[in-house]
Amino acid sequence: MPRHQIASVALAIVCGSVPAAIQAQQPTPPQQPLGQTPPSTLPPASPFSGIIFGNYQYHAERAPDGSTAANRFDLDRAYLTYRLAAGSRTGVRVTADLFKSPTTGYDLRLKYAYLQYDFLKRPDLSAFVRAGILHTVEIDHEENYWPRWIAQVATERARFFSSADVGVATQVNLPQKLGEVYATVTDGPGYVNAGADDRFKDYALRLSLTPLASGAGIFRTFTLSPWVYRGDTASKFAGSAADPTTGVLGPIGRGLRRNRWGVFAGLRDPRLSLGAEYAERTDETELGENTAASPVTVASATGRVLSAYAVVKPFLLADSASAIPLGVVVRWDDTRPDKSQDPGTHFIVAGLTWDLSSRAALALDYQEQLPHDGTSTPASKVYFAHFVASF
Repeated sequence: MPRHQIASVALAIVCGSVPAAIQAQQPTPPQQPLGQTPPSTLPPASPFSGIIFGNYQYHAERAPDGSTAANRFDLDRAYLTYRLAAGSRTGVRVTADLFKSPTTGYDLRLKYAYLQYDFLKRPDLSAFVRAGILHTVEIDHEENYWPRWIAQVATERARFFSSADVGVATQVNLPQKLGEVYATVTDGPGYVNAGADDRFKDYALRLSLTPLASGAGIFRTFTLSPWVYRGDTASKFAGSAADPTTGVLGPIGRGLRRNRWGVFAGLRDPRLSLGAEYAERTDETELGENTAASPVTVASATGRVLSAYAVVKPFLLADSASAIPLGVVVRWDDTRPDKSQDPGTHFIVAGLTWDLSSRAALALDYQEQLPHDGTSTPASKVYFAHFVASF
């Protein structure tokens, strides 16, 4: 979509008049800052909502010449969302993403834009289907347990896939609060590269089980979520034409594997949020020039990520009536591009959070990316002051 059209969409979201309140079948409102007022006690959602977060960052790492990186203020994101019922079972969501462009300051693009139809609505079982730019299989789900405004989840940091893509999806909410099944068929390149897709499609499925949801206590939110993602990308020689005079061989029609899978376990409560994930990615790449002298061969590598984190409100955990909104956040990731070899990176987060209200929070945290065993990934040591507000 051309930039001026995207800007028009975002302007319509911001300036459009707000109609009647959204009906119950609409998608849930944007996630509140992690550890804030539980969703069940929040005011009713309005058609227009959003979230904004940013930071100040002080870099402590040094370049090879001895200089330090630039310290700066950043507005990471502003998401502006508009939801509207389009009938008793149909709804629309459009989310504009204001982001920092590497070349033009701040820019606008669509993050989500889909039509949803609730084809099954029973007291014990419900399901919907979506079409458009929509959530992929795992990243958005995990952000219910980890505060995205502090850092991306491990699978997104490792570029397993995008958090949103163009395609269709369906979700079935299981009876007796046992969980949900979410499945997608998408183009593959992600919402940032929409339009750069090929003839292949990516297929993904997530099963989220909440076996303790009908009980009481802090463990009722325990979730176990295995997921799988299967896809292909086109060969870079898909459009090649055979040329006997130069030795160029014909087009290659097969796809290159782009497969991922993982298992996530999490617990979310205003007093304590825990998460752990193991995930793998297998990617095929082409070697050779597709000529008689240098025919194409395919190489494959399987990488993996391991992530664990906790967000604790110690005063609330000790006394649910406490008015001290202090939180502690810690996280550790280990990422390896090839799990059969040692080179990789550790990513560490440690800090404190403070809730200004049920919809706004601050964080002071330290984040370190530490390469090990010869990887070429650069090291970083950054002190952050983060803020987030939703509305």
